Amino acid sequence: MLYRSVKKNGDRLSVLGFGAMRLAQKNGKIDEERATNQIRHVIDSGVNYVDTAWPYHGGESEPFLGRALAEGYRDKVKLATKLPSWIIKSREDMDRYLDAQMTKLNTDRIDYYLLHGLNGHFWDSLNALNVLDFLNKAKKDGRILNAGFSFHGILDDFKRIVDAYPWEFCQIQYNYLDENNQAGKQGLKYAAAKELGIIIMEPLRGGNLGRPNPPPAIAAIWKEAKQPRTPAEWALRWVWNHPEVTVVLSGMNEESHIEENLAIADKALPNSLTKDELDLIDRAAHTYVDIMKINCTGCGYCLPCPSDVSIPICFETYNDLHMFGNADEAPFIYAVRNCGIATGQPGYASQCVQCDECLEKCPQQINIPEFLEKVVQEIEGDNLKQFDTLAKQLFMGSLSQE
Repeated sequence: MLYRSVKKNGDRLSVLGFGAMRLAQKNGKIDEERATNQIRHVIDSGVNYVDTAWPYHGGESEPFLGRALAEGYRDKVKLATKLPSWIIKSREDMDRYLDAQMTKLNTDRIDYYLLHGLNGHFWDSLNALNVLDFLNKAKKDGRILNAGFSFHGILDDFKRIVDAYPWEFCQIQYNYLDENNQAGKQGLKYAAAKELGIIIMEPLRGGNLGRPNPPPAIAAIWKEAKQPRTPAEWALRWVWNHPEVTVVLSGMNEESHIEENLAIADKALPNSLTKDELDLIDRAAHTYVDIMKINCTGCGYCLPCPSDVSIPICFETYNDLHMFGNADEAPFIYAVRNCGIATGQPGYASQCVQCDECLEKCPQQINIPEFLEKVVQEIEGDNLKQFDTLAKQLFMGSLSQE
């Protein structure tokens, strides 16, 4: 296992981190025995960063880890969890959730504590509730050792959050398809210049970039490589090739995936890919873009929408459906991202009233209303209300419901 250091505290973290959002399941619940064996195996293999959050597995991920990390495993890892930003209504809520999480995790400290899923809206809300005072006091009394945030938003908001506090680390979505989305490469370099440790989520874009049977056009590109690699290895090695990256999280829940990830992590040196290999990955990224149904870059110039439609998110989910064929997952993912957790307002395509205001603002000249109708037809089905309710139940659970 290779390790990279966090400049602000000197911690040596494994380049591969264990993400506890997609644990092995049995009969719709966490498969306790199998998942415990898996996480202990990766720790025995050198992984020392474990990441979870309040809503994962309907609130069961944290207590599971509290049990799985017993028998000495807790002290072998840096444990990360997150304040559920969208639920917080007061300064007092912050302490209550942190204390509850420590109880769930059966620990006396959180090594790496994040404000979960920040965007400009959430950051402004938490800041107004004095979240910086919470972080300072929790660090002073030892409940939190390192403070950070995870991010899903636009670059300008990412930069102002980075500049707002002496964070030890941050967590961003980054892969070869999202090089210029959300925080993107500019955000990666900006945070690294501030000496933040950088944790990467979604290196395989929800597992899609690691599928063993990619679209034929992508498979043809990989076959050109002098050094054969699986789609997962291409994607992971691309992220690890960036020296700014500290840890790459993987939601490992299959034994074969675990062994593959561990093997790749043994070779994940920065700047280890050749120019020809980087050019190959770049071609794959552009080919995926060509497969996309909508030429949306996620720039957000179409926003705000008078009807609160989350246009870039609607189009990203629609494109993923056509690029990766994830028909079973797409409606639920769509509901999670559009039910209003992140913004306080639902953002479904069906809210569009065809005012055409977005047409004047789109630099790609996309016929946005027309494509929103396609999103409604192909993703919003009879089960949307059910998925909406399920998404809110999973992510909006409060302490009073525990």
